[in-house]
Amino acid sequence: MLDSAGPHGGFIVVGVDGSEGSKEALRWADRQAGLTGAKLKLVHSWVFPPNYGVVASYPAEFDPEGESKRMLEHTVAEVLGEDRLSTVELSVMEGHPASVLTRQAKGADLLVVGHRGHGGFGGMLLGSVSRHCVAHSTSPVVVVRGG
Repeated sequence: MLDSAGPHGGFIVVGVDGSEGSKEALRWADRQAGLTGAKLKLVHSWVFPPNYGVVASYPAEFDPEGESKRMLEHTVAEVLGEDRLSTVELSVMEGHPASVLTRQAKGADLLVVGHRGHGGFGGMLLGSVSRHCVAHSTSPVVVVRGG
């Protein structure tokens, strides 16, 4: 976990899943961190597909943690490139995104998420992860709408 080492002593947690919504959230959080001197902690989580009581066999090369880390690195390079305004830490872990994000945001200045990630129904105004974060985070939450 990041300590309070920024000039203003804080850090911002950003949920990143590679979706356009999370990319917008990352851009917003990077600008905010540049203004406040906070560090960014970019969080991506993954879960094994449900097996419904059947023992699942995965190929030997199946590496959800490695794939998640590569996606996160690619997204940071694509969105922030060399022009990033903040110090960035990457965090990849197993678990449902909503609970992982709220847990990682304890003590953070902000938790920033996009309004729509992967999945869900197009007509919903706020995704389930965003809704959970708003309702359960102990840190302030910013939900960034794209476009």
